[in-house]
This record gives sequence, structure tokens and C-alpha cells, in this order.
Amino acid sequence: MTTTPVTDADLTSGKEVAPRRSHLDRNPWWADTTIHVVLIVLGLVTLLPMVNILAKSLSSGTAISAHPLMLLPRSLTVEAYLYIFETPVLMRSFAITVFVTVVGTALNLFFTTTAAYGLSKTYIPGYRFLMWLVIIPMLFGAGLIPTYLLLKGLGLINSIWVLIVVGLVSPFNLILMRNFFWSLPPEIEESARIDGASDLQVLWHIVLPLSKPVIATIGLFYAVAHWNDFFTGLFFLTDSSKWPLQVVMRSIIIDQSMLGMGGGNAPTNDLQRLIVSADNIRAATIIFSIIPILLAYPFLQRYFVKGIILGAVKG
Repeated sequence: MTTTPVTDADLTSGKEVAPRRSHLDRNPWWADTTIHVVLIVLGLVTLLPMVNILAKSLSSGTAISAHPLMLLPRSLTVEAYLYIFETPVLMRSFAITVFVTVVGTALNLFFTTTAAYGLSKTYIPGYRFLMWLVIIPMLFGAGLIPTYLLLKGLGLINSIWVLIVVGLVSPFNLILMRNFFWSLPPEIEESARIDGASDLQVLWHIVLPLSKPVIATIGLFYAVAHWNDFFTGLFFLTDSSKWPLQVVMRSIIIDQSMLGMGGGNAPTNDLQRLIVSADNIRAATIIFSIIPILLAYPFLQRYFVKGIILGAVKG
């Protein structure tokens, strides 16, 4: 890399001197322009469908029929959202999904953290065998039928707990957290053990406070996976009263069922049909389902990149 020389004024100013890039190191204007255009196009492709859905959720049924593609609400109304809150099946499925996400993420982090901390110690007996038990499921899956038979034998079919037990520990997240524990200086743990701390005390008082970035990152992975989980409820829950939000959304969006109080399609009242239509409710349901994750992500974003980088450095 070509750099400009550092002057005496730079050295006597007391400030940290960083290498200066010359004009030879800069991208040509057309390359920067192309990159910006491509990123803008990709951003619009990602953003515009969501803007369309949001506009539909805030528009009346007649406006949606007249203008299927819109970027701004027409005949602004929040009746679709009021209709969702008055629909028992949606609120019940929302409560189930919140319970599974909160309890499932807590259990995921507990088992992943304890297992990763144990596997970060290469001197434990059977270390290589245990690592193979973690790696093999990443490469080979048992399949749907053996999984169904196993869960049936455990009595988890048609139980809400099946949404939590399936995928209790992700091998990828386990290895990511183990690599993060590897990156911690071993002298910190050794000094704690000299002071008489046990392994659990070292984990709780020393390791976990230093592991907030990776815990927040993996917790976000688990929470999003639970919130968006669709196939587990579809395959292993036959009782519709125990369906999570994503399975109920499938019935609303694809089968056009469960839109009314206890079943049926869109509202039967003529005046209400003008305000709330099936398309209106579908759009509002989609927005309703993604809001919790959108609200949680900004609080964890500052840990996200740091946790991924630190967890992927070693290994």
C-alpha cells in the first residue's frame, strides 16, 4: 500500500498517526458508483415488498381491491389490527409463540453454554469422542420419520414442549460459543481457581460476564429460530389450539381459514367487509408477527457482529 510521508508536525502533535492512503489506493469513481447502485437496488428489492405489506395492512378493503400494489396507505384505517386483537385464535397462538421463544431461548442458552464450556477444555476425558457427537449431526440428519417415532416414544407429540425440545442445542451455535470460550485468556480462570473457585463459580462469575457478546448473538439466533419455527408445529402438533403463530399464519395466508371468530373467512358484515378484507388481514398478520423481532434486534445489534467475529476466530 502506498502511503504519504509523515511530517514533523504530525509527530509533535501528540496524536496517533494513521497511514494515509494515496490516490493510487482509491477505487475508481465508476467502481464506487457501481457498488452503490447495486446496494441501492438490492435494498429496494428487500424493502419494497415489506412497505407494500405495511401499506396494505393500514388500508381499507376497497382501496386494496382497487390498488393491489401500493407504497402508501389508502383510506387509512387500523381496523385490521383491531380485528386481529379480537380474534382468539391469533392471540392464543401469539401467546404460545411468546412462551416457546422465551422459555426455549433460556433453555437453549443454558444447555449450549454449559456444554460449550465443558468442550472448551481439551483435557477432559473423551474430548474427541464428544466433539464427534456434536459434529456428526451437523452433517447427517436422521430424517422426519425417525424423528417422529422418537418424539412419539417420548410422549411429546401434540405437546407444546415439542416446540422447545426439538433443536434444544444447535451444533453450530455450540461450536461458535466453544470457540469464544477458547479465546478467553486461560490465566483468568487459573487465578480464580487459585483463589478457591470451583468450575461452576468460574463459569458464572468469570466466564459469563466476559461472554455477553456471544451470548447475545446466539440468544438472538435461538429466539429468531423459535419465533419463525413453522415445520415443527406443522408436523408434530395436530391440535390446532396448540399451534404457534407461524402455523396459524399459514392457515390464514394459504388456506384462507381462521380469519373469523372461531373460523371462516373474512368478516361477514357488509360494512365491515368494506373496511377489513382477507388481504387486509393477511397483511396485518404478517406485520404483527415480525414486530417483536424487529423491536428486539436494535438492543442486541451492538453485540451481534462482535459475537460472530470473536466466536469464529479460533477453532
